[in-house]
Amino acid sequence: MKQIKFTNNAGKITAFLFLITILLTPFVVVNAGERGVLMQFGEVQETVLSEGIHIIVPILNTVKKISVRVQKQELSAEASSKDLQDIFTDIALNWHVIPEETNIMFQEIGDEKDIVDKIINPAVEEVLKAIIARYTAEEIVTKRGEVKSGIDDTLTARLHEYHIAVDDISLVNVNFSDKFSEAVESKQIAKQDAKRADFIAIKAAKEAEAKVNLAKGEAEINRLLHDSLTNEILERQAIEKWDGRLPLIMTKDAPKLLNINDILKLK
Repeated sequence: MKQIKFTNNAGKITAFLFLITILLTPFVVVNAGERGVLMQFGEVQETVLSEGIHIIVPILNTVKKISVRVQKQELSAEASSKDLQDIFTDIALNWHVIPEETNIMFQEIGDEKDIVDKIINPAVEEVLKAIIARYTAEEIVTKRGEVKSGIDDTLTARLHEYHIAVDDISLVNVNFSDKFSEAVESKQIAKQDAKRADFIAIKAAKEAEAKVNLAKGEAEINRLLHDSLTNEILERQAIEKWDGRLPLIMTKDAPKLLNINDILKLK
């Protein structure tokens, strides 16, 4: 009996001390980067507690602290492009709870974990699929900035409805299926081969054109020479180049020297 009585007294003392502790601490401290959601018997109040010390009524009021700092969420998502290619994207999202709307956010969604699981992850996947579907796989590479801007604008508007602000979105990696990567590589090789073939064809055409021009030039030179070389000029050139020795003519009888007079008579 004495032991039971002692146990009951110890329980009463503990409860009394706990009650005194609550009554003697009618304040709450909201740390830097946080906002306090004030509740009265579990009902969310309109007042949002900012950083610092706030007086509350113990038992009547409770406070849920929510971080409003910038937080980072990384996730991977799969989507299909306009030309039905599989696109695998790694996204890094920086976000924070809008401080003045912390109480509404907590009332409608919950804490930070609920925000990520219920709102951010599904929203990112849905927005990504919608934006990626507007572009072909090739355009996703060549217009990456435009794709990012579309995701950023759409996701910002989407999350703002849930009292969440988007600070930045980064497309960390954008990967394609193996088949598409091989097709792109083959296409690039084909383009290079085509350019090389064009170069060779152009080079051959230039060389052929040069040969034709050279032949035309030589023909023109020959024509001009033919028109300008008269008999008198040829005779003079022959005389100028003559070394004074008469050519030896071989006949049936005996070799003899060609007479210069005979040459002149040929005229």
